[in-house]
Amino acid sequence: MSFKLSRRGFLASGTASLIAMHPYSVRAQTNQAHLRIMETTDLHVHVHPYDYYADKPVDTVGLSRTATLINGIRAEATNALLLDNGDFLQGNPMGDYIAYERGMAEGDSHPVIQAMNALGYDASTLGNHEFNYGLEFLTKSLAGAGFPVVCANIAKSMGASPTEDDTLLPPYVILDRELTDGAGDAHPIKIGLIGFVPPQVMNWDRQHLEGNVMARDILESARAWVPQMREAGCDIVIALSHSGIGSADETDGMENASVPLAAVDGIDAILTGHSHLVFPSSTYADFAGLDVDAGTIHGKPAVMGGFWGSHMGLIDLMLERDGAGWRVLSHTSEARPISRREEDRSITPLVEDDQSILDSVAQEHQETLDYVRRAVGKTDAALHSYFALVADDPSVQIVSNAQRWYIEQQLVGSEHEGLPILSAAAPFKAGGRGGPDYYTDVPVGDVAIKNVADLYLYPNTVRAVRVTGAQVQGWLERSAGMFNQIEAGATDAVLLNPDFPSYNFDVIDGVTYQIDLTQPAMFNRDGEVINPDTQRIVNLMFDGAPLDPAQEFIIATNNYRASGGGSFPGALGDTIVFEAPDSNRDVIVRYIVEQGTVSPRADGNWTFAPMEGTSVLFETGPAGAAYANGVPGVAIEPAGDSDTGFALFRISL
Repeated sequence: MSFKLSRRGFLASGTASLIAMHPYSVRAQTNQAHLRIMETTDLHVHVHPYDYYADKPVDTVGLSRTATLINGIRAEATNALLLDNGDFLQGNPMGDYIAYERGMAEGDSHPVIQAMNALGYDASTLGNHEFNYGLEFLTKSLAGAGFPVVCANIAKSMGASPTEDDTLLPPYVILDRELTDGAGDAHPIKIGLIGFVPPQVMNWDRQHLEGNVMARDILESARAWVPQMREAGCDIVIALSHSGIGSADETDGMENASVPLAAVDGIDAILTGHSHLVFPSSTYADFAGLDVDAGTIHGKPAVMGGFWGSHMGLIDLMLERDGAGWRVLSHTSEARPISRREEDRSITPLVEDDQSILDSVAQEHQETLDYVRRAVGKTDAALHSYFALVADDPSVQIVSNAQRWYIEQQLVGSEHEGLPILSAAAPFKAGGRGGPDYYTDVPVGDVAIKNVADLYLYPNTVRAVRVTGAQVQGWLERSAGMFNQIEAGATDAVLLNPDFPSYNFDVIDGVTYQIDLTQPAMFNRDGEVINPDTQRIVNLMFDGAPLDPAQEFIIATNNYRASGGGSFPGALGDTIVFEAPDSNRDVIVRYIVEQGTVSPRADGNWTFAPMEGTSVLFETGPAGAAYANGVPGVAIEPAGDSDTGFALFRISL
């Protein structure tokens, strides 16, 4: 699908009136009109309110819920527009089922497109994940869209300037519509919609895009196309920016370019996304160029509607006729949620499903359930986390293996190729406040996609950081805060620090090391250095030799850790060299499919330093007793039960 635009651009004509009724339409005077712009973004194929990994309904996601908010706006407004801001084709098992299992033959329709058609979208742009399955899949999927899809900065071939590019899709669309003003009179309006995607797609999906398309800088493209839109008669221009809210300082090839984009002359409003966050919200209180209270970026109305259908973004424009055209007189912005998290962490749904949206993909929903419940591979070792806090562990090992496998592929051809790749992963389900049953436990045999939720609880995405050997040491010292200081010769001392969360106990695969429990922890729970001269990590080796503090490494990890989560040395947000578009869960699934049968036996790359005559106690789930004899590098024996339902085990150090 290729479009080379004339100076008049790509027009979607037809004077269908914008429907719905604004509650404050009485305030609009003659020659004034309200326009309500509704946004969804980063749907990632979440149509039903269902977690396919956990195989259960949820109240926090689903276009079927967002649709109820959308229909409410349409029922109360005179003029309304529904737009999607990209990342709709990929992101949950339904997307993978369509791409990898069912396929998209000519004439097939994609379920998320079916749902969007049923809801009556006016337009969309592309997100970076639209390219994950290749251009042929994308083209076949978009063929069924009953609405225009635009993208200004992806070209099949480039000209001397962006306006001379042979773009993959129309860079913009002009909607010829009618607005009803405060007096009830209808007037024509030309609404221009232009779309942008991070140019990093050329790295993230290099295997699909290299040699087929090219990407331009978002701001370069905007400054070329927006004047043409104005020249073509647009009364207002709305930017569909599948790009996050980041720095106000412009740099070439910005991934998160929405702040400088909003400053481009001729853009009246901006829809953002990509970051899976909410704007307006306190998250962005200190960002330059933003006014959270007003819901603006550089004074222009902006919104970001969460992800997976969690919110509907809403911009209200009061427009005034200016001669033969329209101008923005005033505006408000908000993001309306579909659920509320209570103080006790329970979720209260705020809307019900729109049954027509559920029905539009009912067949594909059932097919996806059958898919996630089917084995995608096998494991020849049990995947459990009962002893993940006291020894190298198979449930952490498979995550490490998958991350390293993925990053090795992604760094080919980059300036980082050739550096040794380590992998950091932590146990998520490891008892604690979750109780004695809160452990990963996948038996030998088939592994289904839903089992991946047991292996990786959070919707993180993969990151890679470039660090020194000294930072590797510091990273491990931070992890070692999991343990209490143990006096040599102690009997049945309590091993685990109950205030240390298991998700901060990173094991780094690719090096070997021991943890000296006689030493105090270097860091406190919050990552602040409290004992700068201590050293718990001893005998730290790489490739059979002591680790060189100056040697450089790549560590595969997740976005939370790489961006400063947990305050780990070497992972404070300033060492990131690769930001993947893929979630850690998706990478684990792909790894299992690629391997067929995985062998995630823990390799025992870390142990406790020996302490003669010393024993410690720790709690784990009672079901762990079945695996106690097979834990590498440590001798574990039963030591009774706790009064909270956990089993006690003893380690002789």
